[in-house]
Parts: sequence; C-alpha cells; structure tokens
Amino acid sequence: MKHHNLPIVVIAGRPNVGKSTLFNRLLRKRKAITDPAPGVTRDPVEADCLIDKKPVRLVDTGGFKLADMDELDKLVVEKTLQTIKKADLIILLLEAGQITSEDEELIDILRPYRKKLIAAVNKTEGGRLLSDAWNVLTFGFEKVLMISAEHGDNIDELMQEILSRIDFSKVDELPQAASVLPIRIALLGKPNTGKSTLSNRLVGENASIVSAIPGTTRDTIEGSFQWKSKSCPSGRTFIILDTAGIRRKAKVHENIEYYSVNRAIKTINSADIVILMIDAAEGLSDQDKKIAALAHNKGRGIILALNKWDTIASDKSTGGKSTFKKMEEKIHFQFGQMEYAPIIPVSALNGTGVDKILNTAVKMYEQLNIQISTSQLNAALEKWLQEYPPPSGPRTRFKIKYAVQKSANPVHIILFASRTKSVSGTYISYLKNKIRKDLGFTHIPVLVEVKSSS
Repeated sequence: MKHHNLPIVVIAGRPNVGKSTLFNRLLRKRKAITDPAPGVTRDPVEADCLIDKKPVRLVDTGGFKLADMDELDKLVVEKTLQTIKKADLIILLLEAGQITSEDEELIDILRPYRKKLIAAVNKTEGGRLLSDAWNVLTFGFEKVLMISAEHGDNIDELMQEILSRIDFSKVDELPQAASVLPIRIALLGKPNTGKSTLSNRLVGENASIVSAIPGTTRDTIEGSFQWKSKSCPSGRTFIILDTAGIRRKAKVHENIEYYSVNRAIKTINSADIVILMIDAAEGLSDQDKKIAALAHNKGRGIILALNKWDTIASDKSTGGKSTFKKMEEKIHFQFGQMEYAPIIPVSALNGTGVDKILNTAVKMYEQLNIQISTSQLNAALEKWLQEYPPPSGPRTRFKIKYAVQKSANPVHIILFASRTKSVSGTYISYLKNKIRKDLGFTHIPVLVEVKSSS
C-alpha cells in the first residue's frame, strides 16, 4: 500500500554531503547505507515517514556526480532528475566549507524549481565553518539553514521549514502513523533454519543468496514488499531485514562473521518485529533464547516461526495432545517470560503458515503503536492496586502513586512509587500481566520501569 497522495520530499546533493545521514535522521531509523565511499546510494531510497506527526514520502537520491561519469553515474543522475521533477519539496544539501563545480551545476539545474527548494548546509556542528557556509547566499537563496545531520544541530528547524512549505490540505486524508509506515521485520535464527527461503518467498525475488552451506548470507539484505489479505484488504508495506545467522561467539573466527553477528544484533534495534526462525525438528537452542531475550528487552514484537513443520509427523497418540500443542507447551515452558509471543508452524519452502505470520505481524504492529492516555492508565492502575494491594509490612511496604506511558513502539510504562527498593519483581510481573491483558498489549512485551515519586 503506497499512499500516492503523500507529499514527496526529495534530498538532493553531490556524493558525500551527508544525504543518507540526513535521511536516517529524519526517518529516525538507520535504513540507508551510510559509508564514506562516494556513491554508495545508487538508486533513490524511499520511505514513508512522519515529520512532527505529519506523513511524507521521503526520498534519498543517488549522489549527483557530473565529473568522470561512467554509465552507472549517468543513470543515477537521470533517476535523480526524474525524482526531482515529481517532488513537492527538494532539500538541496551542500557541505560546509566547500562549494564544488558539481554543487554549482546542481544549483543551476535546480533553478526552475526554486519555489519548492530548501537550501541546507550540512556538517556545521557546533558552529563549524559557519562564515564559509554563509557564502552559499551568493547563489541567490533567500534563506539557508545550517544543520548537522550527524549531530542533530538545527534538525528541528529544518523539520519546521519542511512542514511550513507543504500544503497538507491537498492530501486526501492523513493516514495514522501505524497504518502508513512500513512494518520492519527482522528475520533471525541459527544458520540454515530457512531465513533466506522465507525472505525470498516474501520479497518475491532472489534478493539473498540461498544455498545449503550454513552461513551463506553474510550481510543484512533489505527488501520491501506489499501484502494484502482478507483481514487486511487495504494492504501493508513491509521491509524485511534478512540477517546473517547469529552464531555462538566461540565459532566466530573471521572478522566478517563477527561483523555479521553484531549486524544481526543491530538489526533488532532497527526492526519493529523479530521473526525468530526455529528448525521444528531441532527445537530451541540456547542461541534462540538469547536472541529472544534481546528482542524482549528491547520491547520488540516477537513471532516464533517453527519452520520445516511439513517434515514433522503429526501424532495424537499421547494423551490426546497434538504434536504442535506439545511443542507449544515445551517452548512456553522454556521461555518463562514470553507467554505472549505467538508460535506459528510454517513451511518457508511451500508457503504454508506465511499468511498467518504476516497477519500476526500487522496485529502486533498495531499493538506496539497503542498510546494509552495518562487518565485511562491511572484509572486502570487504581483498579489493579485494589484487586491485589501491595504488601503492608514495615519492611516490604511501598505505594505506587501513578503511571505514565513514556513511549509506544516499544511500549514503555513508568510507575512512580515511594520506597522503590521495596517494589518486588513479583508485583511488577503482576502489573505487567494486567497492563497486557486489560490495555490491549496481548501479543507484545511491555517495558515497565519504576521511578521514585519524590
């Protein structure tokens, strides 16, 4: 699902001025690859993003290179120009201290689009090279913004400028954050559990190299796909992060493997939902538990996908319980804290169970983005405290005064209490379960923090 009516904001500039860094900063997620090698971003990278709660389509263009061009460079420039033509707003990014002939040529090319142009000079953190940067005004811009994409200087000012220059009345309706942004899924698990097979099935192309040798996928592959179903007729956009399998540290010999492990851990940070691929025949490994714990502690949605389920013989002979029920109970027993995580039997190879995974991911994403008002949260808290009052012994007593939701996705709730050291783990678990059950967070982890109310 693409909202074709979303305003298009394009970031343009020559290679290495920091376009991808600015793109990531506005997106608040690391999506584009930032690398000091010029021209790493070749194709325009697009994402729906919210700027101060208003949705726009953000486009990071390939570096605008005019000298020593090869065929690929010419294609990049051509694509950039096509993107600029359809833009509602163009952020021309320049670099403090050096205006090159390429910058000048790009400024010339953009003259016809002056009305929809914002000029910004990057890398001016802490007032660096400001006097040089002001020279940009000689090109006839009425206003120039001094920013640092890397350090965040004046990014708020840039965001306000973007909003003031876009006419949102032309947008049919502003979609909600949870329905417009792509759902970012990380595929994690041991090598050879079928991550790349699932990724290829979803993205519909051989984006990752699949082979039977464990550890073939070395890096995170990003692919996006659109998906519709009966329960989600308007469709959703997903971005899939297919990572190199996390290995136990002892097996990490080469630098690149170590890099892949770190990369996989970073992937959890930039995902909304983690799909943990488990080989149904092998069951859970210690490593799976570690990955799940990392995702749980970060407040990410977690789906446990039992892959290769088609190879498991079904059996109802023992006590009338199906093979799946027994497996489910075993996993819940091994994951004491994670009763909420759905367990779904799938076959990445023949596609059974894949729709169920995506349906579950959409529901989870909606739960991750629920924002409970402070009054509703405290009315519920009062009820929970009455149902199961805190202990009243001289050493064990504490009072929970009030609660606030600090953030959504991850859902983070702060409880303000007196005598915080006396608040027991069991009592927090009780409240966590209540929060989940009564406030609609049934399938996701909830982070609860206790702070002193004084």
